Amino acid sequence: MTPIDATETYRQEAQELLEQLEHALLEIGHRPGDADLIDSAFRALHTIKGSGAMFGFDRVAAFTHHVETAFDMVRKGKVAATAELVALTLAAKDQMRRLIEAPDAASDADGRAILDRLQAAVDSATVGAAPVESGAAAGPVTWRVRFRLPSGAMATGSNPLLLIEELRELGEATVTALTEQVPALEDLDPTECHVGWDVILTTLEPRERIEQVFLFLLDDMELAIDRVETCDDPPRPGEVLVARGDVKSAELDDALSRQAPVGKPLVETGTLSEDKLAGALAEQQHVRAASAAKSGSSIRVPAERLDEMMDRVGELVIAQSRLKQITASSDDPQIQSVVEEIERLARELQDTTMGVRMVPIGSLFGRFRRLVHDLSRDLGKEIELVTTGEDTELDKTVIERLADPLVHLIRNSGDHGLETPDGRAAAGKPASGRISLTARHAGAEVLITIGDDGRGLDRARIQARAEENGLLAPGAKLGDEELFKIIFEPGFSTAREVTNLSGRGVGMDVVKRTIEDLRGTIDVRSTPGRGSEVTLRLPLTLAIIDGLLVRIGRGRYVIPLTAVEECVELTPQDDLRSTGRSFLSIRDELVPFIRLREQFRTGTPPDPYQKVVVVSDGESRVGLVVDQVIGDHQTVIKSLSNLHADAASFSGATILGDGTVALILDVPQLVEDGRARDDRLKAAG
Repeated sequence: MTPIDATETYRQEAQELLEQLEHALLEIGHRPGDADLIDSAFRALHTIKGSGAMFGFDRVAAFTHHVETAFDMVRKGKVAATAELVALTLAAKDQMRRLIEAPDAASDADGRAILDRLQAAVDSATVGAAPVESGAAAGPVTWRVRFRLPSGAMATGSNPLLLIEELRELGEATVTALTEQVPALEDLDPTECHVGWDVILTTLEPRERIEQVFLFLLDDMELAIDRVETCDDPPRPGEVLVARGDVKSAELDDALSRQAPVGKPLVETGTLSEDKLAGALAEQQHVRAASAAKSGSSIRVPAERLDEMMDRVGELVIAQSRLKQITASSDDPQIQSVVEEIERLARELQDTTMGVRMVPIGSLFGRFRRLVHDLSRDLGKEIELVTTGEDTELDKTVIERLADPLVHLIRNSGDHGLETPDGRAAAGKPASGRISLTARHAGAEVLITIGDDGRGLDRARIQARAEENGLLAPGAKLGDEELFKIIFEPGFSTAREVTNLSGRGVGMDVVKRTIEDLRGTIDVRSTPGRGSEVTLRLPLTLAIIDGLLVRIGRGRYVIPLTAVEECVELTPQDDLRSTGRSFLSIRDELVPFIRLREQFRTGTPPDPYQKVVVVSDGESRVGLVVDQVIGDHQTVIKSLSNLHADAASFSGATILGDGTVALILDVPQLVEDGRARDDRLKAAG
């Protein structure tokens, strides 16, 4: 087993902490008084400093110490979180990243300059600093609530059970009745309240909300509300009893000296009631649960191991498929039962393994807050980033490869899409432009939409520039979808001048190439004066997909099931009628189709009753003529070798149950071929 590299572990953890710090700082820019955000930034700085010193990153620890000191003053309300202070802390974060990732290239002079400017910002923000606002707790807090009502409370209409129920509604509560003051039966007055209560409450609500439960009884009752601090090592019951004031330290030491569970001797000697012991144990359990929730029950696994595990699962799926095919002719019910059980377990293992590889896309979206922040400064435009669907999960490999395309699209929206402040004012729009990032599931796909509320795409300018570059014939009539996709052609740009952000026609073709490599598609919509949207349709995973197995000639092929809309029969009459123009009328809509047997040059006669599999790529539809539709097939994707890299109609291959290889059709490429064929036929006609 490869030994764990402590230095690399620190770098990975620091990367997560730096992202947390950046996210908190950018949010503080919008909410400078939010105590939770300030605490989050401070904790990140504190952990980076402490871990850096532990793992030998002394320069990181020394630099971060000064930044932490400055932010500690913000946390204590002595310094305001001004925009300048946030910007300088972001610059300090960048210096910390350089010190961690490339310490030899990091300049100490640059670091000193940042710290000097940061200190000056702290000094200027000290006067008139407003205290930070107290918000809701960053996580659940455990409270110890001990109360006893006045003896005559029940006679005046107070019901302690209703108070306890109201406390239960605030969170997870454990209630213990304190009965040591209940008199003997002959002395008991049933109209008086003799019982007290210990309530251990773990809640997101603040202390004030707990006090509101007893609002009308505070003057006469006994009430103590104490916060129970959580820690990695939960306190022992004896420590809890001393903290609560139920026993003294000397009494605890005496009980511990008897070599027995601490509660037993204390109860036996009458020092402690069983009720209070039960309350202490309940408090210990709450602290233990809260500590476990805070620390989390996760482990760090190298990505290579996940990839290896997914490869093994893929091989298992292939083996299970072969076993199913071999035993298909068996009449033995026991064998059939075992095969079905193996199939079920393989499917569950596949789902579990894919689930491990899935990562919330919010981890990617968070990176772009800094990008938009810097873009706003460089362009002189007020830009707001709005994200939705951060919990949407996607394969980690897909997320890693999505970063660059999304950077290009966001920069393009900010530079080309959003108007200048004067332009927005003239159009009657708010001064602040909006860029939105949205993610959502749609079947076996994830849809990621990048939108803006800017001027929209200029049809006339795109067409003129496309004709100028030879991408379109002069005067060609194209729909919005086809025309807008030209912006993804290499070298295409409508910018009037080249800037440090855009204008060279480099970037959007990278977006198209990357998305197609991920077996995804791109849809573009635009409304003049209201903005534009680019939607990326991506598969959930790149490893295993559901496919439709078809036969063309003697070969078998797989069509990704997410692209399949329907299957219809191509009758001999329809086949003869469409020899010139390959169109099929489906519910009064003309759909172009491709005879794949001709494209693949099978050299075999067609089946009497061929089938047309209608597939879509965004809004474009095309029919693929096949000889036979065999059925659905769980497809383990294998990459094609460099020798077959030019085979544009295929995106990969898979191994079937009998050990033969089936090629996976590249639907976007086939749809593009069908559209080009249709354009040629129209031009010839």
